[in-house]
Amino acid sequence: MATDIASLDEGKIIPDHIAIIMDGNGRWAQAQGKGRVAGHKAGVSSVRAVVKGARQLGVKALTLFAFSSENWQRPEKEVSVLMDLFMFVLTKEVKRLHKHNIRFRVIGDLSRFSDKLQKSIKKSEELTILNDGLVLSIAANYGGRWDIANAAKMLASKVQKNEMSLEDIDENSLHKETCLADLPELDLLIRTGGDYRISNFLLWQAAYAEFYFTETLWPDFNEAQFDMALNAFNQRERRFGKTGEQVKQIEE
Repeated sequence: MATDIASLDEGKIIPDHIAIIMDGNGRWAQAQGKGRVAGHKAGVSSVRAVVKGARQLGVKALTLFAFSSENWQRPEKEVSVLMDLFMFVLTKEVKRLHKHNIRFRVIGDLSRFSDKLQKSIKKSEELTILNDGLVLSIAANYGGRWDIANAAKMLASKVQKNEMSLEDIDENSLHKETCLADLPELDLLIRTGGDYRISNFLLWQAAYAEFYFTETLWPDFNEAQFDMALNAFNQRERRFGKTGEQVKQIEE
């Protein structure tokens, strides 16, 4: 769970694992009289700011929702720009991540991406695989229901191969087959853009996460906004099924 690294942030409890639904790019662009794709390009700066802030604070894992399995339904031009931005990040930004000891990975069903993009993803992951700092996971063509269904499929395959029995299947065994199973439990899920839903993102992982919703559109989400989310997180009492009194006794 979250780790207290007071020396880094004046006594704040810093979440081990933060996930962000980066929403509002299109509306940000439209409000400025620009095409929706301009918002996606502007949002790259916010990604840099959040990654920098997370790394400096000592966050262990940061997971960003870049492209959902439902986003293929968007206008073809917008999808094309998103794919181009993805390639840009893989060819340019990953070198910067590597320089700062950040491990980069992509989660989701990558089979729908072009061969070129899949090769670029693999190359970027291999470049940073030995880095032991922040783990930056990009969710692309990802859906929480897909994640759970895929984990169930993996377990079914093991049963079919007699590698495990039906009796061995429980929450723990299913968890091990989900994306991000090797990372700390999700502590904080942030959504920008004003909507109050998690849109099929990390359904399994968010079981006990704290949620933080903000009206701020993603291109305007900077390090100051990130700090506001962490301050809100610090106001929460995380009970995990216990009573408030039990939590206080443990803390004492």
